[in-house]
Amino acid sequence: MSSINKLDKQFFVDSLKGMAKLSEEQRDHWTKLDSDIGDGDHGINLSIGFRGIMDKIDQLDEENSDINSLLKKSGMILLSKVGGAAGPLYGSFFMKMGGNYPDRTEVTFSEFLDMIRTGIEAVQFRGKAELGDKTMIDAFLPGLKLINDYQKSEDPLSFFDSFVRAMRAGSDATIPLVAKKGRAMRLGERAIGHRDPGSDSSWMLMNVFDQELKKRS
Repeated sequence: MSSINKLDKQFFVDSLKGMAKLSEEQRDHWTKLDSDIGDGDHGINLSIGFRGIMDKIDQLDEENSDINSLLKKSGMILLSKVGGAAGPLYGSFFMKMGGNYPDRTEVTFSEFLDMIRTGIEAVQFRGKAELGDKTMIDAFLPGLKLINDYQKSEDPLSFFDSFVRAMRAGSDATIPLVAKKGRAMRLGERAIGHRDPGSDSSWMLMNVFDQELKKRS
């Protein structure tokens, strides 16, 4: 059996580092997507936010011996440093993610999925978006549906691959939509043909978790 069913705090530290690296690599791409239909700052803001986490990651790792505290403090950094809608949404995701598992230094794969479920629900509660509104929720909800249907007999790696693919397909589905939330809403039909930047960053960030799981298989 791989170590996937025993995910320790280092898994989450490594995932945050991977997300920070991703945010630098995709900064210009996400900014271009946002320039097409929004304020043009999505990539820049996420890179600033994850740089803030990296500036504190060693301190967070040492001070917070449990997974929930690490994620909660990381979410607070995103909330304070990331502008626009992404700060409150991604901040809420990480702040709430580990709330059901306080004082834990290790979680099972099923518990990890429950943590992601909690994070997605926090994003939806904060943003009040629904499927089809052309937001990151269009990526998150197809993934959430899979999590809700997860059977413990399923292979964890195959399942999480499917989860990320479902999120990516959800992001693809934003391209032909008229936006019903956020800055893009003011464009009306001119937003058609453009991908929502938050849906793109969300599936890519979850893909970092997928990559870290594979390293532990």
